[in-house]
Amino acid sequence: MRILVTIRKIELMKKYIAEAIGTFVLVFFGVGAAVLAGGGMGIDVPISVTGIALAFGISVVAMAYSIGPISGAHLNPAVSFGVLVAGRMSVTDFIGYAIFQTIGAIVAAIVIYVIATNSVGGYDVAANGLGQNGWGPGYGAEFFMISAFLFEVIATAVFLVVILGVTSDKGSPIMAGLVIGLTLTMIHLVGITLTGTSVNPARSIGPALLVGGTAMSQLWLFIVAPLIGGAIGGLLHKVRIVAAD
Repeated sequence: MRILVTIRKIELMKKYIAEAIGTFVLVFFGVGAAVLAGGGMGIDVPISVTGIALAFGISVVAMAYSIGPISGAHLNPAVSFGVLVAGRMSVTDFIGYAIFQTIGAIVAAIVIYVIATNSVGGYDVAANGLGQNGWGPGYGAEFFMISAFLFEVIATAVFLVVILGVTSDKGSPIMAGLVIGLTLTMIHLVGITLTGTSVNPARSIGPALLVGGTAMSQLWLFIVAPLIGGAIGGLLHKVRIVAAD
């Protein structure tokens, strides 16, 4: 019995560590594209919105096909919450996933900060930010809070509908990673000028902790809205409105 319990604990930790690593990769390359190649470093040809969106999407594709067989490659507490609401995950696993996803995101943000601030030209976090999410005056296209909230809820709900659909028994597991990555790219193409695109509480927490100020005061939206969106997507799947019969 003890052996079985030990094996179970090892399996759980393997999944949790995979989620931490996967979320690190998502934030490091996605947020890293915005910070290290998005213009704040003074490069002549900064990466475009399309490039940043692709960095996030490709990161998900890479992790889906590498750690997906281990943990499902959620990389996002809102995704895990949607999976929980859909009845495809336990509460214990959700808590473990969310904790380790957030740890991975925070570590990635710290590494990005260290890299950005250790260059000849330096990097002014106060002036250029660290890829944090936000809204209002001085941020992106300066949308109001209601616009930010609606986008994050709707985008996350759509993201969950896609994820739960392609990973279901009647989905397309071979194509799942690619479809999910392209969906996240699509979401970023629209959302970067609105909120910087969160749809992922862990992704938002990491940079906000280092930037502080407004980023921290607005962080609640990028936790609450994605979780609501994830719950909506999970519920739509659970009641089989968007699930194949």
